[in-house]
Amino acid sequence: MGTKTADETGATTGAEATTDEEKVSVTKSADDATEAGTESAGDARADGTDAALDAEDDADLAEDPSGAEGPSGVGQGAAAVVSAVLGLVSLTGGWIGTVAAARETLIGQLQTSSNASVATQVKEVYGDAWQTTALWAGGFALVALITGVVVIARPAFGAPGRVQAPWIKSVAWAGIALGVIGLLLAVLKYSDALLGLPSTG
Repeated sequence: MGTKTADETGATTGAEATTDEEKVSVTKSADDATEAGTESAGDARADGTDAALDAEDDADLAEDPSGAEGPSGVGQGAAAVVSAVLGLVSLTGGWIGTVAAARETLIGQLQTSSNASVATQVKEVYGDAWQTTALWAGGFALVALITGVVVIARPAFGAPGRVQAPWIKSVAWAGIALGVIGLLLAVLKYSDALLGLPSTG
Protein backbone atom coordinates (compact mmCIF):
# COMPACT_ATOMS: atom_id res chain seq x y z
CA MET A 1 0.00 0.00 0.00
CA GLY A 2 2.83 2.39 0.87
CA THR A 3 4.49 1.72 -2.47
CA LYS A 4 1.27 2.31 -4.38
CA THR A 5 0.72 5.63 -2.62
CA ALA A 6 4.23 6.76 -3.47
CA ASP A 7 3.72 5.84 -7.13
CA GLU A 8 0.40 7.64 -7.26
CA THR A 9 1.94 10.69 -5.62
CA GLY A 10 4.81 10.69 -8.11
CA ALA A 11 2.45 10.30 -11.04
CA THR A 12 0.28 13.11 -9.74
CA THR A 13 3.29 15.38 -9.27
CA GLY A 14 4.52 14.59 -12.79
CA ALA A 15 1.11 15.32 -14.26
CA GLU A 16 0.90 18.64 -12.40
CA ALA A 17 4.40 19.56 -13.58
CA THR A 18 3.42 18.78 -17.15
CA THR A 19 0.26 20.86 -16.80
CA ASP A 20 2.28 23.81 -15.44
CA GLU A 21 4.70 23.62 -18.37
CA GLU A 22 1.81 23.56 -20.81
CA LYS A 23 0.29 26.61 -19.10
CA VAL A 24 3.60 28.46 -19.30
CA SER A 25 3.95 27.49 -22.96
CA VAL A 26 0.39 28.66 -23.75
CA THR A 27 0.96 31.90 -21.85
CA LYS A 28 4.20 32.55 -23.71
CA SER A 29 2.49 31.83 -27.04
CA ALA A 30 -0.33 34.24 -26.15
CA ASP A 31 2.21 36.92 -25.19
CA ASP A 32 4.07 36.39 -28.46
CA ALA A 33 0.83 36.64 -30.41
CA THR A 34 -0.10 39.82 -28.52
CA GLU A 35 3.30 41.39 -29.24
CA ALA A 36 3.03 40.41 -32.90
CA GLY A 37 -0.45 41.93 -33.10
CA THR A 38 0.77 45.11 -31.42
CA GLU A 39 3.68 45.42 -33.83
CA SER A 40 1.37 44.83 -36.80
CA ALA A 41 -1.06 47.45 -35.53
CA GLY A 42 1.82 49.90 -35.00
CA ASP A 43 3.10 49.27 -38.52
CA ALA A 44 -0.39 49.76 -39.91
CA ARG A 45 -0.79 53.03 -37.99
CA ALA A 46 2.62 54.20 -39.21
CA ASP A 47 1.70 53.36 -42.79
CA GLY A 48 -1.60 55.18 -42.38
CA THR A 49 0.16 58.25 -40.95
CA ASP A 50 2.65 58.30 -43.82
CA ALA A 51 -0.17 58.01 -46.34
CA ALA A 52 -2.04 60.87 -44.64
CA LEU A 53 1.07 63.08 -44.71
CA ASP A 54 1.61 62.31 -48.38
CA ALA A 55 -2.01 63.19 -49.11
CA GLU A 56 -1.65 66.50 -47.24
CA ASP A 57 1.52 67.34 -49.20
CA ASP A 58 -0.26 66.60 -52.48
CA ALA A 59 -3.18 68.79 -51.41
CA ASP A 60 -0.82 71.65 -50.52
CA LEU A 61 0.85 71.42 -53.92
CA ALA A 62 -2.54 71.38 -55.63
CA GLU A 63 -3.70 74.46 -53.73
CA ASP A 64 -0.47 76.38 -54.31
CA PRO A 65 0.91 75.37 -57.69
CA SER A 66 3.04 78.52 -57.92
CA GLY A 67 5.87 76.84 -56.06
CA ALA A 68 6.00 73.91 -58.49
CA GLU A 69 5.15 75.71 -61.71
CA GLY A 70 6.84 78.80 -63.14
CA PRO A 71 5.75 82.43 -62.74
CA SER A 72 2.59 83.45 -60.93
CA GLY A 73 1.37 85.94 -63.55
CA VAL A 74 2.39 89.10 -61.68
CA GLY A 75 4.23 90.44 -64.72
CA GLN A 76 1.24 89.86 -66.98
CA GLY A 77 -1.03 91.63 -64.51
CA ALA A 78 1.30 94.63 -64.32
CA ALA A 79 1.52 94.82 -68.11
CA ALA A 80 -2.27 94.70 -68.39
CA VAL A 81 -2.61 97.60 -65.94
CA VAL A 82 0.04 99.60 -67.85
CA SER A 83 -1.87 99.00 -71.08
CA ALA A 84 -5.12 100.31 -69.58
CA VAL A 85 -3.42 103.37 -68.06
CA LEU A 86 -1.67 104.26 -71.32
CA GLY A 87 -4.95 103.90 -73.18
CA LEU A 88 -6.58 106.28 -70.72
CA VAL A 89 -3.72 108.78 -71.08
CA SER A 90 -4.11 108.72 -74.86
CA LEU A 91 -7.71 109.92 -74.42
CA THR A 92 -7.26 112.42 -71.59
CA GLY A 93 -3.82 113.75 -72.55
CA GLY A 94 -0.60 113.78 -70.58
CA TRP A 95 1.77 116.40 -69.29
CA ILE A 96 4.35 115.54 -71.92
CA GLY A 97 1.81 116.15 -74.69
CA THR A 98 0.83 119.46 -73.13
CA VAL A 99 4.46 120.56 -72.90
CA ALA A 100 5.14 119.50 -76.50
CA ALA A 101 2.09 121.44 -77.72
CA ALA A 102 3.11 124.56 -75.79
CA ARG A 103 6.63 124.28 -77.19
CA GLU A 104 5.26 124.03 -80.73
CA THR A 105 3.09 127.09 -80.10
CA LEU A 106 6.12 129.08 -78.94
CA ILE A 107 8.14 128.00 -81.97
CA GLY A 108 5.27 129.06 -84.24
CA GLN A 109 5.12 132.48 -82.64
CA LEU A 110 8.85 132.98 -82.99
CA GLN A 111 9.03 131.85 -86.61
CA THR A 112 5.92 133.60 -87.89
CA SER A 113 6.38 137.20 -88.91
CA SER A 114 3.83 139.85 -88.09
CA ASN A 115 3.26 140.42 -91.79
CA ALA A 116 2.16 136.78 -92.39
CA SER A 117 -1.40 136.06 -93.38
CA VAL A 118 -3.97 135.11 -90.77
CA ALA A 119 -4.20 131.57 -92.15
CA THR A 120 -0.43 131.13 -91.83
CA GLN A 121 -0.38 132.49 -88.30
CA VAL A 122 -3.26 130.22 -87.24
CA LYS A 123 -1.57 127.17 -88.74
CA GLU A 124 1.87 127.88 -87.29
CA VAL A 125 0.68 128.88 -83.83
CA TYR A 126 -2.32 126.60 -83.29
CA GLY A 127 -2.48 123.98 -86.04
CA ASP A 128 1.00 122.56 -85.45
CA ALA A 129 0.47 122.51 -81.68
CA TRP A 130 -2.76 120.55 -82.04
CA GLN A 131 -1.12 118.09 -84.40
CA THR A 132 1.70 117.62 -81.90
CA THR A 133 -0.83 116.84 -79.17
CA ALA A 134 -2.54 114.33 -81.47
CA LEU A 135 0.82 112.77 -82.33
CA TRP A 136 1.72 112.17 -78.70
CA ALA A 137 -1.75 110.84 -77.93
CA GLY A 138 -1.47 108.45 -80.86
CA GLY A 139 1.90 107.25 -79.57
CA PHE A 140 0.43 106.45 -76.13
CA ALA A 141 -2.53 104.71 -77.75
CA LEU A 142 -0.28 102.58 -79.97
CA VAL A 143 1.88 101.47 -77.02
CA ALA A 144 -1.26 100.64 -75.02
CA LEU A 145 -2.64 98.58 -77.92
CA ILE A 146 0.58 96.63 -78.42
CA THR A 147 1.01 95.96 -74.70
CA GLY A 148 -2.57 94.70 -74.37
CA VAL A 149 -2.20 92.37 -77.35
CA VAL A 150 1.04 90.94 -75.95
CA VAL A 151 -0.63 90.23 -72.60
CA ILE A 152 -3.58 88.47 -74.27
CA ALA A 153 -1.28 86.38 -76.49
CA ARG A 154 1.23 85.55 -73.76
CA PRO A 155 -0.42 82.29 -72.50
CA ALA A 156 -0.09 80.76 -75.97
CA PHE A 157 3.70 80.89 -75.59
CA GLY A 158 3.88 79.99 -71.90
CA ALA A 159 3.61 76.77 -69.91
CA PRO A 160 1.00 74.36 -71.33
CA GLY A 161 -2.15 74.05 -69.25
CA ARG A 162 -1.50 77.24 -67.26
CA VAL A 163 -4.64 79.39 -67.21
CA GLN A 164 -4.40 83.18 -67.23
CA ALA A 165 -6.28 84.96 -64.44
CA PRO A 166 -9.65 86.41 -65.61
CA TRP A 167 -8.91 89.88 -64.22
CA ILE A 168 -5.71 90.07 -66.27
CA LYS A 169 -7.67 89.35 -69.44
CA SER A 170 -10.31 91.94 -68.52
CA VAL A 171 -7.79 94.71 -67.85
CA ALA A 172 -5.79 93.84 -70.98
CA TRP A 173 -8.92 93.97 -73.16
CA ALA A 174 -9.79 97.33 -71.60
CA GLY A 175 -6.33 98.60 -72.53
CA ILE A 176 -6.76 97.32 -76.09
CA ALA A 177 -10.15 99.01 -76.44
CA LEU A 178 -8.86 102.32 -75.08
CA GLY A 179 -5.82 102.07 -77.32
CA VAL A 180 -7.91 101.52 -80.45
CA ILE A 181 -10.21 104.44 -79.61
CA GLY A 182 -7.29 106.73 -78.75
CA LEU A 183 -5.39 105.80 -81.91
CA LEU A 184 -8.46 106.41 -84.07
CA LEU A 185 -9.11 109.84 -82.52
CA ALA A 186 -5.44 110.78 -82.86
CA VAL A 187 -5.40 109.92 -86.56
CA LEU A 188 -8.61 111.88 -87.15
CA LYS A 189 -7.25 114.93 -85.30
CA TYR A 190 -3.81 114.81 -86.92
CA SER A 191 -5.40 114.72 -90.38
CA ASP A 192 -7.79 117.56 -89.42
CA ALA A 193 -10.76 115.30 -90.09
CA LEU A 194 -11.83 115.94 -86.51
CA LEU A 195 -11.82 119.46 -85.03
CA GLY A 196 -9.83 120.93 -87.90
CA LEU A 197 -8.57 124.50 -88.12
CA PRO A 198 -11.27 127.13 -88.53
CA SER A 199 -11.61 128.85 -91.87
CA THR A 200 -9.96 132.26 -92.05
CA GLY A 201 -11.30 133.30 -95.44
